[in-house]
Amino acid sequence: MAEKNKLGLETKFDFSEKGMTAFKVGNNEAAIILSNRQNTRPAIWFTVDDVHQAYHELKQKGVVFLTEPFEILTGFSVEFNDPFGNKLGITDYSKCACVSSSNHSK
Repeated sequence: MAEKNKLGLETKFDFSEKGMTAFKVGNNEAAIILSNRQNTRPAIWFTVDDVHQAYHELKQKGVVFLTEPFEILTGFSVEFNDPFGNKLGITDYSKCACVSSSNHSK
């Protein structure tokens, strides 16, 4: 992706072959992920220790998810829309040692 050098941010992970690159934002867990996939929209994802557990807890509270949790290269994710139509998601790093569990938010 040509955008990599424009932002001046350190790469968090590079899945260019899958159409995604993530950039670190300071020392925080947050990342800016650029995607060249068609029909992608901006989204905010939160890191949790276990997507499946968080999914079931949030579903019991009335959150309507767009899909069931799905597998990604680093673990599992699931997305939903907030009341204003913004896409939000939760993700875990259960398949990757790239983030320690002490950095996860709930």
